[in-house]
Amino acid sequence: MPVLEFLSPDSVVPSLRVRAKKSMLQELSAHAVRQLPALDEREVFETLLQRERLGSTGIGDGVAIPHGKLPGLDRLFGLVARLEKPVDFDALDGQPVDIAFLLLAPEGAGADHLKALAQVARLLREPGILERIRAARDASALYALLTHTSASQAA
Repeated sequence: MPVLEFLSPDSVVPSLRVRAKKSMLQELSAHAVRQLPALDEREVFETLLQRERLGSTGIGDGVAIPHGKLPGLDRLFGLVARLEKPVDFDALDGQPVDIAFLLLAPEGAGADHLKALAQVARLLREPGILERIRAARDASALYALLTHTSASQAA
């Protein structure tokens, strides 16, 4: 499943200003609802917060993949954000997070949700990708990088 299926050019935030984990989740929720107006921002935020209570989605190397399933969502949705300043995220390696990949799935997504999470994790583990994400000039460069990498993975 290529990242392109759930990431669009409008789903890239090249410079997110937040001060903490909670405000990052709030901002990601707000950005998601701008593209998914059928969803309630508070419900998205609460879903992400609830998932974080189970264990941090900070996977290491400055990366977090907050995710959750929501009723009323009819497709997988991805949003990538690069933070202006890293924030403490209780990540597995203890490092602050400066790259977040939000993934939202329909309530009954089951295997598709897990496949999407695995693909995002694989993409972000590709050698050199984090450095290229951090160096990308703007949203379009970041989107091109992620979609080019994704397309080469799918081939």
